Amino acid sequence: MTGPTAPPDERRAWAWVEHLRAGGTTPWAQWSASAGAGERAGRFLPGAQQLELLRRLNLAAPTSVSTELAGRVLAASAPGRGRPDLELVGADSGSPYGPRPVDPADLSDDELVRVATSLLADDLVAAGPPTPPPPPPLTRPWRRRYRLVGDPALADPLRAQLIARGRPPGGRHPRILVLGAPADRMLADAFTARAFDTGGPSWSEWMAILAERDQLGPRGDLARLARRWAGRAGPGQVTIVLDPRVVHRLVGVRRRLVVPSPLSAEAVDLARRVAAVLGLLVTPEARTALLRKSLAPRLAGAAGGVLCVPEEHRAWLTDRAGRMRQQLERAGYPVVGAPGGGGLAGGPGLAGVLPAYPPDGPDSVVDVADTGVLRVAVELLLRSPSPGSEASA
Repeated sequence: MTGPTAPPDERRAWAWVEHLRAGGTTPWAQWSASAGAGERAGRFLPGAQQLELLRRLNLAAPTSVSTELAGRVLAASAPGRGRPDLELVGADSGSPYGPRPVDPADLSDDELVRVATSLLADDLVAAGPPTPPPPPPLTRPWRRRYRLVGDPALADPLRAQLIARGRPPGGRHPRILVLGAPADRMLADAFTARAFDTGGPSWSEWMAILAERDQLGPRGDLARLARRWAGRAGPGQVTIVLDPRVVHRLVGVRRRLVVPSPLSAEAVDLARRVAAVLGLLVTPEARTALLRKSLAPRLAGAAGGVLCVPEEHRAWLTDRAGRMRQQLERAGYPVVGAPGGGGLAGGPGLAGVLPAYPPDGPDSVVDVADTGVLRVAVELLLRSPSPGSEASA
């Protein structure tokens, strides 16, 4: 049932809305009044952010955007305190209050990402966490006892694989395997873990905070991690592991474990932004579970660059990593998987904790661009199942 007749400019806008619903890609500025007048299909026109996001989805879709997804986009809200939906220029109500109407094509990509994160968060909440895997096989009482800690982007998935093979960590007097990597990689992995947990500041902002505080953070300081576990299990139980490919040998598993590839910088930043929205919808524990178990697998393989330390912080990180290396050498922990080897190494093997800055290039991301994040978000929305479809399957 349609509402009262709208003014001519607003009727032209409603015709454009129908054009977008049908898969159209014509920008608002090129939408002519001669294209026809549309009937009012709601109390208010959708916001400019929602309209432009739907147009971008239409441009990226291999066939056509589903009617359900188009409706959800147009009805979505743009999260962010004090940042309202924007009216369409040329079809606004003429109110003197609030932000001025805009041409959707002039919006920043950040405005469109805001709407996309709201939709993705709703998808995650509606689908819920994935079905837990079947219980692992029975463990052997004579197995080697271990705990795998350290770089979260490496230790967490490797530990999960070991558990699935019937080799859970723990037991009496376990060997503590502290998995490390070059300092710049560990910081990128620590940021990734934070993005899939609580969200927080952007990569460039976070790096500036660490440099100002002269800290590597609890997840990026290998010496701090080793010292904490040495205090719990004893210094003789701690081993520094600088090559994840040797972990299977250290715990007595024949087949190698699959070492995960890092997610793209754009995928990580999208997860960080979705985390902020999920924080308003679910508990912190549920947010972490949805991000790590539901969103992360969908982001695997998303195109993009690699997080790299900004040039202005590299001198600091090189110096700070050198001090971390000295602390590890003084502690005398054995080192396994040293660069150029793979076996046991002494102090010189700890050169593997120093930064290994990749050469600057198009794939080196020091400040994640909104354009790349929007591209990943659009791809994810086009692939995502509709809310409730997984539950009803």
